[in-house]
Amino acid sequence: MLRVRSLSVRYPNGRLVLDGLNLQVEPGELVVVLGGNGSGKTTLLHSIARLLRPSAGEVWLGQTDLCKLDGEALRQARLELAMISQHPSLIRRSTVLTNVATGTLGRHHTWQTAFGGLPRHELDAAHDHLAQVGLVHLADQRAGTLSGGQKQRVAIARALAQRPRVLLADEPVASLDPEASEEIMRLLQNLARSAKLAVLCVLHQIELAYGYADRVVGIRGGRIEFDLPREQVSRDSVQRLYIREPAKDDAARDAARDASREAA
Repeated sequence: MLRVRSLSVRYPNGRLVLDGLNLQVEPGELVVVLGGNGSGKTTLLHSIARLLRPSAGEVWLGQTDLCKLDGEALRQARLELAMISQHPSLIRRSTVLTNVATGTLGRHHTWQTAFGGLPRHELDAAHDHLAQVGLVHLADQRAGTLSGGQKQRVAIARALAQRPRVLLADEPVASLDPEASEEIMRLLQNLARSAKLAVLCVLHQIELAYGYADRVVGIRGGRIEFDLPREQVSRDSVQRLYIREPAKDDAARDAARDASREAA
Protein backbone atom coordinates (compact mmCIF):
# COMPACT_ATOMS: atom_id res chain seq x y z
CA MET A 1 0.00 0.00 0.00
CA LEU A 2 1.10 3.56 -0.75
CA ARG A 3 0.00 6.32 1.61
CA VAL A 4 0.82 10.01 1.24
CA ARG A 5 0.08 12.21 4.25
CA SER A 6 0.12 16.03 4.36
CA LEU A 7 2.74 16.16 1.62
CA SER A 8 4.07 19.63 0.79
CA VAL A 9 6.88 20.78 -1.48
CA ARG A 10 8.23 24.31 -1.57
CA TYR A 11 10.88 25.14 -4.14
CA PRO A 12 13.99 27.16 -3.18
CA ASN A 13 12.45 30.21 -4.88
CA GLY A 14 9.64 30.08 -2.35
CA ARG A 15 6.96 28.66 -4.64
CA LEU A 16 4.64 26.19 -2.92
CA VAL A 17 4.18 23.41 -5.49
CA LEU A 18 2.34 20.85 -3.34
CA ASP A 19 0.19 21.94 -0.43
CA GLY A 20 -0.73 19.26 2.12
CA LEU A 21 -1.69 16.40 -0.22
CA ASN A 22 -3.27 13.21 1.13
CA LEU A 23 -3.49 10.16 -1.09
CA GLN A 24 -3.73 6.40 -0.81
CA VAL A 25 -3.30 3.64 -3.42
CA GLU A 26 -4.16 0.07 -2.56
CA PRO A 27 -2.62 -3.10 -4.05
CA GLY A 28 -4.52 -4.03 -7.20
CA GLU A 29 -5.62 -0.46 -7.83
CA LEU A 30 -4.85 1.85 -10.76
CA VAL A 31 -5.19 5.50 -9.74
CA VAL A 32 -4.85 8.19 -12.40
CA VAL A 33 -3.79 11.76 -11.57
CA LEU A 34 -5.11 14.54 -13.81
CA GLY A 35 -4.23 18.24 -13.80
CA GLY A 36 -2.94 21.07 -15.92
CA ASN A 37 0.67 21.98 -16.58
CA GLY A 38 2.34 23.17 -13.39
CA SER A 39 -0.34 21.70 -11.12
CA GLY A 40 2.18 19.51 -9.28
CA LYS A 41 1.54 16.08 -10.81
CA THR A 42 5.14 15.19 -11.65
CA THR A 43 6.40 16.79 -8.44
CA LEU A 44 4.06 14.45 -6.57
CA LEU A 45 5.56 11.37 -8.22
CA HIS A 46 9.12 12.61 -7.72
CA SER A 47 8.41 13.30 -4.06
CA ILE A 48 6.95 9.83 -3.55
CA ALA A 49 10.00 8.28 -5.23
CA ARG A 50 12.25 10.57 -3.17
CA LEU A 51 13.88 11.97 -6.29
CA LEU A 52 13.33 15.22 -4.42
CA ARG A 53 12.86 15.76 -0.71
CA PRO A 54 9.43 16.97 0.40
CA SER A 55 9.30 20.08 2.58
CA ALA A 56 6.81 18.39 4.90
CA GLY A 57 4.66 15.29 5.16
CA GLU A 58 5.00 11.52 4.96
CA VAL A 59 5.25 8.91 2.21
CA TRP A 60 4.46 5.45 3.55
CA LEU A 61 5.41 2.36 1.57
CA GLY A 62 3.87 -0.38 3.65
CA GLN A 63 5.12 0.26 7.19
CA THR A 64 8.04 2.48 6.11
CA ASP A 65 8.02 6.27 5.89
CA LEU A 66 10.42 7.07 3.04
CA CYS A 67 10.63 10.70 4.17
CA LYS A 68 12.53 9.63 7.29
CA LEU A 69 15.20 7.70 5.40
CA ASP A 70 18.46 8.60 3.71
CA GLY A 71 21.46 6.85 2.21
CA GLU A 72 21.50 3.06 2.10
CA ALA A 73 18.31 2.71 4.14
CA LEU A 74 16.43 4.79 1.56
CA ARG A 75 17.98 2.90 -1.35
CA GLN A 76 16.88 -0.44 0.10
CA ALA A 77 13.36 0.74 0.90
CA ARG A 78 12.98 2.28 -2.55
CA LEU A 79 13.55 -1.10 -4.23
CA GLU A 80 9.87 -1.81 -3.61
CA LEU A 81 8.92 1.20 -5.72
CA ALA A 82 9.49 1.38 -9.49
CA MET A 83 8.95 4.25 -11.89
CA ILE A 84 8.39 4.56 -15.63
CA SER A 85 8.26 7.80 -17.58
CA GLN A 86 7.37 9.22 -20.97
CA HIS A 87 10.83 8.27 -22.30
CA PRO A 88 11.82 4.62 -21.64
CA SER A 89 15.60 5.35 -21.78
CA LEU A 90 16.61 1.88 -22.95
CA ILE A 91 20.14 0.82 -23.85
CA ARG A 92 19.68 0.87 -27.60
CA ARG A 93 22.55 -1.48 -28.52
CA SER A 94 21.62 -4.09 -25.92
CA THR A 95 19.00 -6.78 -26.33
CA VAL A 96 15.51 -6.45 -24.98
CA LEU A 97 16.25 -9.19 -22.44
CA THR A 98 19.35 -7.41 -21.15
CA ASN A 99 17.41 -4.17 -20.79
CA VAL A 100 14.76 -5.88 -18.71
CA ALA A 101 17.36 -7.60 -16.54
CA THR A 102 18.98 -4.27 -15.64
CA GLY A 103 15.97 -3.70 -13.40
CA THR A 104 17.51 -6.22 -11.00
CA LEU A 105 20.82 -4.39 -10.53
CA GLY A 106 19.63 -2.71 -7.35
CA ARG A 107 19.63 -6.13 -5.65
CA HIS A 108 23.16 -7.06 -6.70
CA HIS A 109 26.42 -5.35 -5.77
CA THR A 110 29.26 -7.59 -6.96
CA TRP A 111 32.26 -7.23 -9.25
CA GLN A 112 30.27 -9.18 -11.85
CA THR A 113 27.37 -6.70 -11.96
CA ALA A 114 29.81 -3.78 -11.89
CA PHE A 115 30.94 -4.93 -15.34
CA GLY A 116 27.43 -5.57 -16.65
CA GLY A 117 27.08 -9.24 -15.71
CA LEU A 118 23.90 -10.64 -14.21
CA PRO A 119 23.08 -13.90 -12.41
CA ARG A 120 21.52 -16.57 -14.61
CA HIS A 121 18.35 -16.73 -12.52
CA GLU A 122 17.75 -13.00 -13.10
CA LEU A 123 17.92 -13.51 -16.86
CA ASP A 124 15.40 -16.34 -16.53
CA ALA A 125 13.12 -14.06 -14.51
CA ALA A 126 13.52 -11.35 -17.17
CA HIS A 127 12.00 -13.77 -19.69
CA ASP A 128 8.99 -14.14 -17.41
CA HIS A 129 8.58 -10.37 -17.15
CA LEU A 130 8.73 -10.05 -20.93
CA ALA A 131 5.97 -12.64 -21.11
CA GLN A 132 3.90 -10.48 -18.76
CA VAL A 133 4.08 -7.60 -21.25
CA GLY A 134 3.69 -9.79 -24.33
CA LEU A 135 7.18 -9.35 -25.77
CA VAL A 136 9.04 -12.57 -24.98
CA HIS A 137 9.38 -13.20 -28.72
CA LEU A 138 11.58 -10.08 -28.97
CA ALA A 139 13.97 -11.06 -26.17
CA ASP A 140 17.04 -11.21 -28.43
CA GLN A 141 16.23 -8.15 -30.53
CA ARG A 142 18.14 -4.90 -30.05
CA ALA A 143 16.13 -2.34 -28.10
CA GLY A 144 16.93 0.40 -30.61
CA THR A 145 14.86 -1.35 -33.29
CA LEU A 146 11.59 -1.34 -31.33
CA SER A 147 8.53 0.83 -31.86
CA GLY A 148 7.54 3.41 -29.28
CA GLY A 149 4.86 1.20 -27.76
CA GLN A 150 7.22 -1.78 -27.61
CA LYS A 151 9.90 0.30 -25.88
CA GLN A 152 7.42 1.35 -23.23
CA ARG A 153 6.44 -2.28 -22.69
CA VAL A 154 10.10 -3.15 -22.20
CA ALA A 155 10.39 -0.31 -19.69
CA ILE A 156 7.42 -1.75 -17.79
CA ALA A 157 9.00 -5.22 -17.84
CA ARG A 158 12.24 -3.67 -16.52
CA ALA A 159 10.24 -2.07 -13.70
CA LEU A 160 8.64 -5.43 -12.92
CA ALA A 161 12.10 -7.00 -12.71
CA GLN A 162 12.69 -4.74 -9.73
CA ARG A 163 9.86 -6.67 -7.98
CA PRO A 164 8.06 -3.56 -6.77
CA ARG A 165 4.90 -3.24 -4.74
CA VAL A 166 4.21 0.23 -6.11
CA LEU A 167 4.53 1.37 -9.72
CA LEU A 168 4.65 5.08 -10.56
CA ALA A 169 3.96 6.05 -14.18
CA ASP A 170 4.68 9.64 -15.25
CA GLU A 171 2.81 10.30 -18.51
CA PRO A 172 3.72 6.86 -19.90
CA VAL A 173 1.71 7.31 -23.12
CA ALA A 174 2.51 10.95 -23.91
CA SER A 175 4.71 10.01 -26.91
CA LEU A 176 2.54 7.20 -28.24
CA ASP A 177 -0.19 7.00 -30.85
CA PRO A 178 -3.77 6.31 -29.68
CA GLU A 179 -3.63 2.55 -30.32
CA ALA A 180 -0.34 2.10 -28.46
CA SER A 181 -1.63 4.32 -25.65
CA GLU A 182 -4.63 2.07 -25.18
CA GLU A 183 -2.35 -0.98 -25.11
CA ILE A 184 -0.12 0.49 -22.41
CA MET A 185 -3.03 1.57 -20.22
CA ARG A 186 -4.66 -1.84 -20.62
CA LEU A 187 -1.37 -3.43 -19.59
CA LEU A 188 -1.04 -1.23 -16.50
CA GLN A 189 -4.61 -2.04 -15.52
CA ASN A 190 -4.01 -5.79 -15.93
CA LEU A 191 -0.75 -5.67 -13.98
CA ALA A 192 -2.40 -3.83 -11.11
CA ARG A 193 -4.98 -6.58 -10.84
CA SER A 194 -2.92 -9.69 -11.65
CA ALA A 195 0.30 -8.73 -9.83
CA LYS A 196 -1.49 -6.80 -7.06
CA LEU A 197 0.55 -3.68 -7.72
CA ALA A 198 -0.47 -0.27 -6.45
CA VAL A 199 -0.23 1.80 -9.64
CA LEU A 200 -0.24 5.62 -9.60
CA CYS A 201 -0.28 7.10 -13.09
CA VAL A 202 -0.10 10.73 -14.26
CA LEU A 203 -1.97 11.39 -17.50
CA HIS A 204 -3.04 14.26 -19.71
CA GLN A 205 -5.44 12.11 -21.76
CA ILE A 206 -8.79 12.44 -20.01
CA GLU A 207 -10.49 9.67 -22.00
CA LEU A 208 -7.84 7.17 -20.94
CA ALA A 209 -8.48 8.06 -17.31
CA TYR A 210 -12.20 7.38 -17.79
CA GLY A 211 -11.40 4.16 -19.60
CA TYR A 212 -8.90 2.52 -17.27
CA ALA A 213 -8.65 4.17 -13.84
CA ASP A 214 -10.21 2.69 -10.73
CA ARG A 215 -10.00 6.14 -9.16
CA VAL A 216 -9.24 9.58 -10.55
CA VAL A 217 -7.42 12.25 -8.55
CA GLY A 218 -7.64 15.84 -9.76
CA ILE A 219 -4.88 18.29 -8.81
CA ARG A 220 -5.02 22.04 -9.26
CA GLY A 221 -2.60 24.55 -7.84
CA GLY A 222 -0.82 21.92 -5.78
CA ARG A 223 -3.98 20.77 -4.01
CA ILE A 224 -6.30 17.82 -4.54
CA GLU A 225 -9.62 19.00 -5.94
CA PHE A 226 -11.23 15.57 -5.95
CA ASP A 227 -10.37 11.91 -5.35
CA LEU A 228 -13.22 9.73 -6.61
CA PRO A 229 -14.07 6.45 -8.35
CA ARG A 230 -13.95 7.15 -12.08
CA GLU A 231 -17.69 6.70 -12.54
CA GLN A 232 -18.30 9.53 -10.05
CA VAL A 233 -16.00 12.04 -11.75
CA SER A 234 -17.96 14.60 -13.76
CA ARG A 235 -16.67 16.14 -16.96
CA ASP A 236 -17.14 19.60 -15.48
CA SER A 237 -14.94 18.83 -12.50
CA VAL A 238 -12.19 17.59 -14.83
CA GLN A 239 -12.43 20.66 -17.06
CA ARG A 240 -12.06 22.95 -14.06
CA LEU A 241 -8.64 21.43 -13.41
CA TYR A 242 -7.35 23.06 -16.59
CA ILE A 243 -8.57 26.58 -15.90
CA ARG A 244 -5.48 28.65 -15.21
CA GLU A 245 -5.26 30.06 -11.72
CA PRO A 246 -3.94 33.63 -11.53
CA ALA A 247 -0.52 33.69 -9.91
CA LYS A 248 -0.31 35.56 -6.64
CA ASP A 249 1.76 38.30 -8.20
CA ASP A 250 -0.81 38.57 -11.01
CA ALA A 251 -3.56 39.00 -8.45
CA ALA A 252 -1.55 41.61 -6.58
CA ARG A 253 -0.88 43.52 -9.79
CA ASP A 254 -4.56 43.42 -10.72
CA ALA A 255 -5.56 44.63 -7.26
CA ALA A 256 -3.08 47.51 -7.47
CA ARG A 257 -4.37 48.46 -10.91
CA ASP A 258 -7.98 48.45 -9.70
CA ALA A 259 -7.06 50.59 -6.68
CA SER A 260 -5.33 53.05 -8.98
CA ARG A 261 -8.39 53.31 -11.17
CA GLU A 262 -10.64 53.93 -8.16
CA ALA A 263 -8.32 56.66 -6.89
CA ALA A 264 -8.42 58.35 -10.29
